[in-house]
Amino acid sequence: MKRLSSAFAGFALASLLQGAVWAAEPIKIGEINSYSAIPAFTIPYRNGWQLAIDEINRDGGVLGGRKLEMLSRDDGGKSPQAVAAAAELTGRDGAVLLIGSFLSHIGLALADFARQKKVVFLATQALSDDLVWTHGNRYTFRLRAGSYMQAAMLAERAAKLPAKRWVTVAPDYEFGRSFVADFETLLKARRPDVIFVYERWPALGALDPVSTVQALEQASPDAIFNATFGSDLGKLVHEGNARGLFKKRSVVSALTGEPEFLDVLADEAPEGWLVTGYPWYDIKDDDHRKFVEAYMAAYNEDPRMAALIGFTAVKAVAAALEKAGGTDPDKLVAAFEDLNFPSPAGPLSFRRIDHQATLGSWVGRTELRDGAGVMVDWTYADGAKYQPSAEEIRKWRPAE
Repeated sequence: MKRLSSAFAGFALASLLQGAVWAAEPIKIGEINSYSAIPAFTIPYRNGWQLAIDEINRDGGVLGGRKLEMLSRDDGGKSPQAVAAAAELTGRDGAVLLIGSFLSHIGLALADFARQKKVVFLATQALSDDLVWTHGNRYTFRLRAGSYMQAAMLAERAAKLPAKRWVTVAPDYEFGRSFVADFETLLKARRPDVIFVYERWPALGALDPVSTVQALEQASPDAIFNATFGSDLGKLVHEGNARGLFKKRSVVSALTGEPEFLDVLADEAPEGWLVTGYPWYDIKDDDHRKFVEAYMAAYNEDPRMAALIGFTAVKAVAAALEKAGGTDPDKLVAAFEDLNFPSPAGPLSFRRIDHQATLGSWVGRTELRDGAGVMVDWTYADGAKYQPSAEEIRKWRPAE
């Protein structure tokens, strides 16, 4: 009897030790983004997710003490490289889910990988609505407000402008095409009298400022809708300012109020443009101020919209893991659907019908302050109010 008792005690102790070892094993998350291709947008994003990882692990991790471990890979802006990284991360490296993507074609490639391999993928920054609608799938979720939602936010304000004749300028790839199409459709729904008289489609990163500004001017518009960014935006603004393109004309511009975009413009930042953006410097909400202070203390720099996205993505993953009670892919899918979680922008959730988060954006006007562009007269546009109806989603999203 004594031997049996000793054997049982030894077995129980071994089981407890094995359970403790399992509990101590980190949960690996695979992260993929275009760090070398677009560092100005992705490095702050990486800082944001690292800040969240550090906070969660410092507070005891998830699922009873398991730490989060981020395994990050650079896709170089190329879809095949992103898919190869995803296969390596979820195979050899043991990542239980994937997050990432800034460029839309990368996000779509990773979404297809997630569908085929039945692994959860949280698209963080990619704006293509194909991710959650026409190419949506059971395993793919998207955090950031896409082109439709942001176009709806801008169209709501643009409809109040007296302008009737519009021109557009946007990069000639999926993001630009979708943003312009959505803005035109949504503005016309509010203002049937408006007409779009000219569209300009420069290749991404190759905008010719002289010919572009001349062509826009020749169309004699009342207003301009812009979706260029980065160096293209800088060239457009510089040449447009020099030639008076923006004088006495309304300009509506996607994303231009984000620090990543205004930084490029510096003291040339235009005044009075209607934009979506991120006025972190004037947001007084306690949770947001806490995020800003932690970010600045950790990195000694101002936060960017990408940093907010990266931070919020990891918080969403942690909440989903807790709700799922583990790392099983199907339980994680169920957890993400209708998931409610806190963020620096306020409480957020994912819609079950299309896996789109309710994260919104800030809408306001640009102004120069101390030689740099900022947003003023802004309001936060709750993403939940700018999503298409469930009926529309059912038309666009494939049945599963």
